[in-house]
Amino acid sequence: MAILVFTGIAAYMLGSFNAAYWLGRWFKGIDVREHGSKNAGATNLLRVAGWKIALPAFILDVGKAYAAASLAFLQNTWLPDSEAFLLWQIGLGMLAVIGHLLPVYIGFRGGKGVASMLGVVLAVHMPAALAALSVFVLVLLITRIVSISSVSAGLSFPVFMIFVFGDRHIVLLTFSLLAAALLLITHKRNLKRLLSGEEKRIRLK
Repeated sequence: MAILVFTGIAAYMLGSFNAAYWLGRWFKGIDVREHGSKNAGATNLLRVAGWKIALPAFILDVGKAYAAASLAFLQNTWLPDSEAFLLWQIGLGMLAVIGHLLPVYIGFRGGKGVASMLGVVLAVHMPAALAALSVFVLVLLITRIVSISSVSAGLSFPVFMIFVFGDRHIVLLTFSLLAAALLLITHKRNLKRLLSGEEKRIRLK
């Protein structure tokens, strides 16, 4: 029980390290939440400070959630191929996402959790996650709009998992649908701006 409590707290604390905020502070002397879209995420950091800082922030946000989900291997109560293990792994990953959304270190004002969610899905179903990532890249190249690219990737994840890789595990299916719903919720304002033609595009060069 002690190791479960420890890994749960550690997962949230890992997620609470908001790379966009800290890299913006350390290398540009800014609070990214006070600029651009005022979101503490890699996309806003890209607009405010450029890709040389935004790319490491994205990688760190993916990595921290992947690491949080991987903390499940520290316990020896459940076997890695068991349903209980998968539930705990997803739970740890989602604690990291919650940490990103509500980071304890910086006043509970975080980002939208797209990169962190990618880290979780990479940990629990890497093939479908990589396929969804390819959708993100493709839609981004066509539209140059990060929000619609993120939502498209999130919605494609359960489709790839079920219809391409044939995985109909109820736990994974439920998680994939909840992950897609979370992306829709966190991008509600972006979708409204998209419908009104006000959503900003990013430069790819």
